[in-house]
Amino acid sequence: MNGGNCTIHSKIWIEDKTGHVIFGEGRSRILEAVDRLRSLQAAAVELKMSYRALWGRIKASEERLGQPLVAREGKGSRLTPYGRDLLTRYRELQQRIRQEADTAFAGFWTSEEGSQETEA
Repeated sequence: MNGGNCTIHSKIWIEDKTGHVIFGEGRSRILEAVDRLRSLQAAAVELKMSYRALWGRIKASEERLGQPLVAREGKGSRLTPYGRDLLTRYRELQQRIRQEADTAFAGFWTSEEGSQETEA
């Protein structure tokens, strides 16, 4: 089989010991939107989420981490230094995993000598 036009994808997220999500792709998109827009409401609109759902995910992560990710700033919001660092470290981890997956996948469609079936 030739997989020349195939790509590999993977998703990673961080869970606590009870299996509850602490951080992953969805929460990273939330923090990126809050950082860019400086508003929870604007971030919720952009992400097509209710304000309550967006805030609930942020609050759940903050409680599980024991650290604030977002802080009020005037009439808006901003990432805390911890929130910004978590987002940066998550993106770096994602990139490393993507590179490892790409490297592993590069040899996926090739077989070692003698392991291919031959017609009789």
